[in-house]
Amino acid sequence: MVAGPLDGVRVEALTAQHDRNSFASGVEPLDRYFRVQAGQDARKSLAAPFVLVLSDGIIAGYYTLSSTALQLAELPERIAGRLPRYPLVPATLLGRLAIDHRHQGKGYGRFLLADALYRSVRSEIASFAVVVDAKNESAPPIL
Repeated sequence: MVAGPLDGVRVEALTAQHDRNSFASGVEPLDRYFRVQAGQDARKSLAAPFVLVLSDGIIAGYYTLSSTALQLAELPERIAGRLPRYPLVPATLLGRLAIDHRHQGKGYGRFLLADALYRSVRSEIASFAVVVDAKNESAPPIL
């Protein structure tokens, strides 16, 4: 069997042991968040950052999940009509997702997106939808 780009990679919750200093996606707000704020958000339970760690321990990418809510009135009627008339509907927010520029184009973005969706679906916390909050429309493609 031929080794592929996803062999030996793992996704794990961000901890203080992860070296974030060399991470550079090419999108400064995403890089700054990851280096400065992600650990604090995790400690304060404001977001759950997850990192894609390569077999050599290098972080190739990250994403964050947190809870959010959608206004029932803002959902399409064909969807809202099937839901209870609560003003807010629980959802999961995929707030940030970035791949280090040295590892873009290798399928890691797709892998992290699939991991984020899997974690959202398997969670025991109710969530009607996953919301993606694009921080930068001109960000380099991750998929």
